[in-house]
Amino acid sequence: MWREASRRAGAFRRELARRAALARQPRPVGVSGPPAKYLWAELAALGNRGRKSVPVPPARNPQPVMLLPGFGAHPSRMRRMERTLEAAGHSVHHWGLGFNLGPTPDNFAYLMRRVGSLSRAYGQPVALVGWSLGGLFAREIARRQPDRVSRVITMGTPFSGDPRANNAWRAYQFVTGHPVDEPPVDCDFAVKPPVPTIALWSPRDGVVHPRSACGRRAERDRAVALRCTHLGFSNDPAVIAEVLRQLDWED
Repeated sequence: MWREASRRAGAFRRELARRAALARQPRPVGVSGPPAKYLWAELAALGNRGRKSVPVPPARNPQPVMLLPGFGAHPSRMRRMERTLEAAGHSVHHWGLGFNLGPTPDNFAYLMRRVGSLSRAYGQPVALVGWSLGGLFAREIARRQPDRVSRVITMGTPFSGDPRANNAWRAYQFVTGHPVDEPPVDCDFAVKPPVPTIALWSPRDGVVHPRSACGRRAERDRAVALRCTHLGFSNDPAVIAEVLRQLDWED
């Protein structure tokens, strides 16, 4: 018993050291995240769940919607958005995985099945609204099964450019245990899914560089600038109102 406990403790220490080394990797030359002044502003947004009311016009295109939280976030952080979309007439669903601690083959396969199941249950494709890392999941799901996804709306999602052009990549590598540019799921986040793809981004984002979240023209169909923090994407009234508009958008 003692030997087994010692073996496990040694394995834990080695894994901790490996992840710490990942977190200490240098950022590539010429790549940067948002300025520090915007990162500090994110701290003020931590306890802000949004107090202003959001106008809720009836949805012209009621549809099933799945909300995918950002890295390290729980779906409860998006509860205000969930309730507002439901009040407008949409059928809103969580992603079903609790805290977002990064991609694995198992949780990605689960999401693929969940989106497919919801699409079959409603008899129509599902709209995916992904905040930050959640938007990367959404883009890849839509790329793989576009017949099950009506549109993708990303919010502060770093799908374009270098994956280290943000202020969270070291924390991501420590938590997930893999380099940010070597996810354990075969994917290409810069490739636009073959469904309407809308990128919401903010010049005040303190976590993800605006260029990464806005993307190039070939990487999304539309980009909308909003003035909010990165954490504010989950509950800012202006963001929620824009999500409502984009859900009603038709080609």
